[in-house]
Amino acid sequence: MNNLLASSIALVALALTSHGARAALSAGDAAPPFTAPASLDGKAFTFSLADALRRGPVVVYFYPSAYTGGCNLEAHTFAVRHDEFAAAGASIIGVSLDDIGRLNAFSADPDYCAGKIPVASDAGGRTLLIGCTSQPGSNPPPGNEPAAGTPGRTEPPPL
Repeated sequence: MNNLLASSIALVALALTSHGARAALSAGDAAPPFTAPASLDGKAFTFSLADALRRGPVVVYFYPSAYTGGCNLEAHTFAVRHDEFAAAGASIIGVSLDDIGRLNAFSADPDYCAGKIPVASDAGGRTLLIGCTSQPGSNPPPGNEPAAGTPGRTEPPPL
C-alpha cells in the first residue's frame, strides 16, 4: 500500500511538473490548512484539511474541471482504489475550480467518483495556490492560474 500512496503522490507531482507548474511546497513540508465546500456522493459538506489530518494521512489532488478527459480518469482511478488507501489509513480529496453544484453531480456519478471520494470546490482559486505556482515564462494549465488581480491571471473558459 505504501507503494500505491507513493505512486499517487508521484503521479500528482508529475502531472504538475509536466504542465509547467512546480510544487510550492518542498518534500516534507506540512500543507497549509484550508477549508472548502465539498461533496461526497452528491451531499455537500465543509472539508477541513486540519480535521482530515487528525484522522490520518490525506492525499490532496488538484484537477481543472469535472467531466473532462484526464480529470475523469483521475477521479475514477482514485474511486476504484479507494479501499486500498482506506486500508492504509489514508483519505483522498480532489480539489477543482468547479462550483459545488457541479461537484455534487460528479461526486455521485458512478463512472467517476462513484460516491467513494469527496471533491472540493475552489471556485476562487485560493486553495490551488497552496499546491501550485507557475514558473516564470510558463503557461500554467487551467486551474493553476494565479489568483484574480495577480499578474498573469487568465480566466478559465466557461463550462
